[in-house]
Amino acid sequence: MSHSLGIAIESLVAVLLMLTIGYCMLLNSRLKRLKADEHSLKATIGELITATEIAERAIGGLKHTVRDVNENLGNQLTSAAHMSQQLKSQLAESDNVIRRLSRIAIAARPAPAPEPAAPSVSAAKAVAAAAQAFSDRKRSDGLAA
Repeated sequence: MSHSLGIAIESLVAVLLMLTIGYCMLLNSRLKRLKADEHSLKATIGELITATEIAERAIGGLKHTVRDVNENLGNQLTSAAHMSQQLKSQLAESDNVIRRLSRIAIAARPAPAPEPAAPSVSAAKAVAAAAQAFSDRKRSDGLAA
């Protein structure tokens, strides 16, 4: 009986050993997959780092471009405001010149002979009044007509 007890113990040890070997093979396959996933993850992390560096350089370039555009746009806006002011003053001066020219034109016309039958306004005065009204007329945006 001691012999059969030894065989039973040896058999039990053999079964446990086979279970251990099976479990070790299972763990080995899982470790191989984990190593493969680790290499894949390292490659992905490397690509992300590269993409991040490229994005950072692109953002730096965009910031530089925005700074340059902002400076140029500021200069152009200042120049445009100055030119607008000059144009306004020139338009005001041109209105004055037109008024003076219309007065000169009115004064240079000879007075027509009075019509005895019609006490109406003379043609020259009507033209002068029309010219004065034309020069005084303003557009809705403030510029002369």
